[in-house]
Order: sequence, then structure tokens, then C-alpha cells
Amino acid sequence: MYPGMMAWWKHAHRHGGGCGEGVHAEHHEHGHGEGRGGRWGHHPREAFAGHDHEEDFGSFGVRRPLRFLAYKLELEDAQVTELANILNDLKTERAQAAVDHRRSTSAIADAIAGDALDEGKLGQGAGERVKTAERLRDAVVRAIGRIHAILKTEQRQKLAYLIRTGALSI
Repeated sequence: MYPGMMAWWKHAHRHGGGCGEGVHAEHHEHGHGEGRGGRWGHHPREAFAGHDHEEDFGSFGVRRPLRFLAYKLELEDAQVTELANILNDLKTERAQAAVDHRRSTSAIADAIAGDALDEGKLGQGAGERVKTAERLRDAVVRAIGRIHAILKTEQRQKLAYLIRTGALSI
């Protein structure tokens, strides 16, 4: 299930859930069968209405890190803008790491698939995973450095507290 699906499900069930109730009733009244979106009862554009996909990238271990940090750290507008840029860069790095991980998984699977283990391919796939992890580590360290630079002393202390208590994970 992809990240937005649970938000849709909660929204649909919070507003009358079953067919013939709430949001779904208008679809049935107008003869739309299961609704304009078929089985899910919504038109695809409506299924995630109000759901902000831009912040669904899992950075920093919270669902919406920009909003969470802006609220918890009481950031000013300029800080929010810079933090958005930092998190977007980190999002890009994580997406590339996911692509690299799939590529290394394929290389490892290819090494195992033959009659004899291809140790060269296996080593290459495992080596790529290490390089990917190191690049991601470096990206996270850069992001934390950039965040540290834009925060005031009190905000840094709040950020450290969030990390220590587990409210925010890196």
C-alpha cells in the first residue's frame, strides 16, 4: 500500500465509510454504480484531495517533516523556506538511493541465479550497496549541517530534544 492510500482510507471511513453513506451516497443516487472512481468510490483526483504528497518522503522519520519541524521549532518564514529546500534535496538523495538499492538487488539476484555463484557480480552488488549507504550518510550529514546553520540556539536545543526523545528520527 503506498503512503497516500491510508490517508484516503481514513478520510473515506471518517466520512461515512460504507457504500450508500456519506461521500458515496451521491454517486449511487446519480446511477454511477460503484462511484465515479469505480471500486474505491471516488474519482481518482478526489481520492487524495487535500493530501499533500510533496512532504510524503519519510525524511527525518515523521510523515510531514517540514510542517512538524516548522511547528515544533517555531520557525520563521525564511527558515521554513530554507528547510523546505534542504528536505527536498534530501528527498532527491533518498530517491536515488532507492533506485541504487533496486539495481544492486538485481545484481545480487543475477549472481545467485546461475548454476554457479558469480562472486564477481555478488561482490559488485554488495559493493554498490555500501557506496549507496555512504552517499546517503553524507547527504544526511550535509542536511543536518545546513539545518543547524539556519536555526537559532533555542531551536537547536528543541531539535536535539526531539531527536533524543525519539519524536524525530534521522
